[in-house]
Amino acid sequence: MFAPLSIPAPSPDWQVFNLGQWLRDIGLGFFPFDLNIHAYAICILLGIVVATALTSARLKRRGADPGVVLDIAIWAVPFGIIGGRIFHVLTHPDDYFYPGADLARTLYIWEGGMAIFGALILGALGAYLGCRQAGLRFWSFADALAPGLLLAQAFGRLGNYVNQELFGLPTNLPWGLEIASTNPAFPIGLPEGTLFHPTFLYEIIWNVAGAVLLLLIDRRLQVQWGKLIGLYFIWYGIGRSVFETIRVDPSEIFLGVRTNVWAAFAAILVGLVIIIVQTRRHPGIEPSPYLPGRGWSPNSAGVDSGERYSDSDDDGNGAAEDAETPASKPATSGVGAKA
Repeated sequence: MFAPLSIPAPSPDWQVFNLGQWLRDIGLGFFPFDLNIHAYAICILLGIVVATALTSARLKRRGADPGVVLDIAIWAVPFGIIGGRIFHVLTHPDDYFYPGADLARTLYIWEGGMAIFGALILGALGAYLGCRQAGLRFWSFADALAPGLLLAQAFGRLGNYVNQELFGLPTNLPWGLEIASTNPAFPIGLPEGTLFHPTFLYEIIWNVAGAVLLLLIDRRLQVQWGKLIGLYFIWYGIGRSVFETIRVDPSEIFLGVRTNVWAAFAAILVGLVIIIVQTRRHPGIEPSPYLPGRGWSPNSAGVDSGERYSDSDDDGNGAAEDAETPASKPATSGVGAKA
């Protein structure tokens, strides 16, 4: 028996919804095919939609084309999904590579298993390619994305809850998570009714709090040139380095530490490096979210700005079209007003 105050285990019926059968049940017998919709996939897609909408709104406030985020998303999202799946499979090889294993399962993303660190690596590459094509500064996009990225990860953790996966060590806390003893991930040797740390919930709370914190910091301090995404890496890395240590799912171990813990430490280091380097290179604010000569202007109307910005272009163009004013002088040109 489970404790009365525990978090209930979701029903396995929640994991998959057969849309085809539902259509037939309501009288639409002309639809003969089964069409399974997996809750995990829905959670991932909802996270992508929320992150895209928030990023678009943030870029729009900076003077960018409201639809430019979609031009970048068509590169970043597929790259991120592929990277996330590859990293997960590589860090959980025993789940996919054993005698008689169906190697096609390495592609079954709907069963769960997306590693955020792999998604960040390849997703960043996709985003960079998309930014170059759209004419947007990569760091502008990354900073706009940072809060939404944390929210997207929170939605993904909700999918882990539905799949009853990636839970933590046994616990007697009142918010312990119920896991059916018939679940393949249920640790061998533990009695039925054992509760586990709801690591999915810990990460959801941590990620939502981080998104709010990044939005507040950016609103007060106008953090640019990649420094906000640097704060994202630090925040997420700190949280993940803690939550990962209490998970019971098998993972590759390196020097006695789980691979994803090392990846979390690396994320913190990357965040610190980005902030230090970009602060030295760009003491002011960005002149525009667009690359030199690639600006966008609604109805050809300029956006006046009295802000100050750096006199160097982080994308390495250094073109005269930027007309960047030294940080010690006020800018007189519009933000994003030049095509």
